[in-house]
Amino acid sequence: MGWMKESHEGTCNFLMQNQTMDRGTDAMKAHLSGCDKMDIRQTRRGWCQEMLGCEAKTEFRYFIGDQQIAHSLDDASCCCRFFCPLISPFVTVVKEVNTEAELLTVKRPCACAPGASSFSSGGVPLGSIKENCYYCVPQYKIRDDQGKDVYTVHPPTCCGGCCVNCCAEGNPCTRKGCCKASFRMYAPGQSNTNGDAPYVGQILKKPKSAMVEIFTDADAFEVAFPNDASVEQKALLVGTAIFLNANHFEENANSG
Repeated sequence: MGWMKESHEGTCNFLMQNQTMDRGTDAMKAHLSGCDKMDIRQTRRGWCQEMLGCEAKTEFRYFIGDQQIAHSLDDASCCCRFFCPLISPFVTVVKEVNTEAELLTVKRPCACAPGASSFSSGGVPLGSIKENCYYCVPQYKIRDDQGKDVYTVHPPTCCGGCCVNCCAEGNPCTRKGCCKASFRMYAPGQSNTNGDAPYVGQILKKPKSAMVEIFTDADAFEVAFPNDASVEQKALLVGTAIFLNANHFEENANSG
């Protein structure tokens, strides 16, 4: 009878795991299928952690319009985040609000060449983002789970693609573009991605309010999805925003 009990418990655990996985997959499809834009807002850091010099874990909240749909908290070593933020490994699990169903998991390993992989519920691979070798303008390739190029991502450029165009989102001197930073998405077969070349989507780091700027290093991002992006590609781009924050803006916060 003992083996029957163990078999029954194993079956129950398997069914519960499948139900959780299905809930996460269904929720991801429900939230992203008709979505063309998502706001990702980093929560304010604890003052005690800042005063003690500890690098707090990164927490995000995810919004479609005014409705929060998900939240996440990264799993990363405080020591690694503080002393080697550029290559520190982390795992970020995005969970649906209220149900806590897993929508997306982003994993960045400890490596000299920055990159990250994204997974849907149950550990199903969605794809990856990998940094290309560059001189002045950082450039990334987003690939699907089969390793096929989906998008090329880099900041807007000027001077024939040699420099980042700081005025692309507005003139910083008139505050219309102050504190904005964007990464534009280009189709994989597009040969010209420099200057005013057409782009299909964008990840925009938005300006902070004065109080947030003074007391915290919290960031906010707006992800504008390509019109023809699938649910899986949209989830992959959300993971890309998490990765870009860790690879660029967390570094700036730590050095500030």
